[in-house]
Amino acid sequence: MNCRLSAGAAALAVFALIAPAAAQSSLKEDIAADYDANLEELFLWFHQNPELSHREFKTAARLAEEIRMLGYDVTEGVGGTGVVAVMENGDGPTVMIRADMDGLPVKEDNGLAYMSTATQEDIDGVVKPVMHACGHDTHITSLVGTARQMAAHKDLWSGTLVLIGQPAEERISGARDMLEDGLYKRFPKPDYAIAFHVASDVPTGRIEAPLDIVASSSDSVDIIVHGVGAHGASPHKGVDPVLVASQIVVSLQSVVSRTIAPLDAGVITVGSIHGGTKHNIIGDEVHLQLTVRSDDPDVRTQLLDGIDRVAKGVAVSLGVPKDLMPEVIRSPTETTPPTINDTASAEIVRAAINEKIGEDVLFEQPRAGMGAEDFAYFVTPESGVKGVYIAVGGTPAKEVEDAPSHHSPFFKIEPEPAITLGTEAMTVSAIALFNESE
Repeated sequence: MNCRLSAGAAALAVFALIAPAAAQSSLKEDIAADYDANLEELFLWFHQNPELSHREFKTAARLAEEIRMLGYDVTEGVGGTGVVAVMENGDGPTVMIRADMDGLPVKEDNGLAYMSTATQEDIDGVVKPVMHACGHDTHITSLVGTARQMAAHKDLWSGTLVLIGQPAEERISGARDMLEDGLYKRFPKPDYAIAFHVASDVPTGRIEAPLDIVASSSDSVDIIVHGVGAHGASPHKGVDPVLVASQIVVSLQSVVSRTIAPLDAGVITVGSIHGGTKHNIIGDEVHLQLTVRSDDPDVRTQLLDGIDRVAKGVAVSLGVPKDLMPEVIRSPTETTPPTINDTASAEIVRAAINEKIGEDVLFEQPRAGMGAEDFAYFVTPESGVKGVYIAVGGTPAKEVEDAPSHHSPFFKIEPEPAITLGTEAMTVSAIALFNESE
């Protein structure tokens, strides 16, 4: 651990030598002025014009336009609607800063004066209300702010900066789509990748920067339970898929409680169950939708294998014919490994935040759940890219305890402190990483 701390200290020493005192003391003021002049209006536009995963057409176009005006080489349409901006500034490492763009199919109901009233046809063909119920409008607004500060302070860093506007994070597929479209082959491959997420459970003015795991793995699983239809008054003449599905839902919890080690984390949640048509009819099919979370690859495998075993075992025990066994379908796209920070790089980022933003800014609390992030694909061990993912506070301290959760129709954050602090954190972190090897 001492060697990691010394690496961070060395990077900061170089940062301090390179950075003129006046430039550093004015960064916060520069960002505040930019928010008043530009970023506030941009945030309101993004918030009121949210778009669903894989449908971020206007969002991507506006993001590309804003960054292109700053002198970056901008490419659109990467991995669908993804945006990639590159600025070369001499020799040095490549640092990538990523922001996700998509909203959620939620009708906003938080009472804000600038609430979204947008609707959009989703990829399933259904028109749905759309809301930035997870703060991605904050992320892309801050990306523009960071792009402006990095361009204005090119004397503080040397290397290649890559900015990413990523689609479809909410479907945990956009990062993979961009990589499959040649992100690391068509554009400079990063040595470091950084990102932040605004958090309603973190006080404004504070930042979480974990040294290890940040987010869990996630897998979407569908189970199609088959049965034999009959009259509701004559259940013995059929095989009731509602009963089979109900028993599967209950039995799935034993996979977590009785097959993985007590100190390992795991979640199997059945988020949707649909079947049947009428009170007195036993139907022939029920559809379950599950999300599966873990922090460890072996536990992930145990959970997924356990779902197969339980679904088929319950069906056999309740007399489902062999040719009607449940179908367990793992989504090939809605899946992501855990997001784990590179510890040495996270130490550098934490040191930069302490030194350049304030020693009282870093904030720590136990993880409250098993949220997932497809940022993980950008920083897999196989990629060799060192990743740091942080959280920036979005709720005044006195309101945090009662703050609506992400993905809620009541979700809201304080845009000004979140955007300005996120911009400052990304800027000082990127500069520290650029200069880490000096």
